[in-house]
Amino acid sequence: MTGAAYFESLFSLSGRTALVTGGATGIGRIIAEALVRAGASVLIASRKGEACAAVAEELNALGAAGRAEGMAGDVGGEAGVQALAAGVGERAARLDILVNNAGRSWGAPLGSFPFKGWEGVMSVNVAGLFSLTQALLPMLEAAATAEHPARVVNLGSVMGTQPMGNRAYSYAASKAAVHHLTRILAQELAGRHITVNAFAPGPFESRMMAFATADAEARARTAAGVPMGRLGRAEDIAAALLFLCGRGGSYTTGAILPIDGGKHVMTGHRYYLDEEG
Repeated sequence: MTGAAYFESLFSLSGRTALVTGGATGIGRIIAEALVRAGASVLIASRKGEACAAVAEELNALGAAGRAEGMAGDVGGEAGVQALAAGVGERAARLDILVNNAGRSWGAPLGSFPFKGWEGVMSVNVAGLFSLTQALLPMLEAAATAEHPARVVNLGSVMGTQPMGNRAYSYAASKAAVHHLTRILAQELAGRHITVNAFAPGPFESRMMAFATADAEARARTAAGVPMGRLGRAEDIAAALLFLCGRGGSYTTGAILPIDGGKHVMTGHRYYLDEEG
């Protein structure tokens, strides 16, 4: 086997069908592009169907091995989840890869954090993620085999791993729930040849992180808080995704993969000071 063929056997997603929710911007767009470049047929869904169609057009212009199609889809309520699942069913007979990336956040001081700051966040980040996975299980099972399991990749966060609320109380709690739910589903679906894993990203440049990456000064300040000294890059997400969705990920389930430059192992004050301080 030549070198090119070897790498193709490990990471190619040719012939696979994928759905990426929230795939028009940020990490979702990075994921959609990685899947297209790896040869998959990718459905990109978000509340703004026109934006998804525009991104699909951009990805199709890359001349990559895969193709993309944009569609509207809102996972913030039961009706929206069912409509999205039906739309996917109209476009594909099976689903090899589901990326639950759609998410919301809300920030406010502790004393004024509103009840509605929980409703919308939890409905999308947790209930919508669970309900869409549930609705698409027949399509995932149709694609799943022992040799090539179907894949579910959920978007968690380092804020769901470490107690760092940063006034985004419902968001942080929702991501901790995503991590736990990922492990529960991984246990329940392993026998059906479906892997369930999650990313726990640290700071990346995205619309949701605009408050911390809006300008050079803010980016430098945010990067300084990362042990590895930089923000996340597109290739950090893309390479991790291709691992989980490629051959290597076929034997990995229930993992919460930290893509955070070491923030999840920051422990605050040292237990004792050594000679280096």
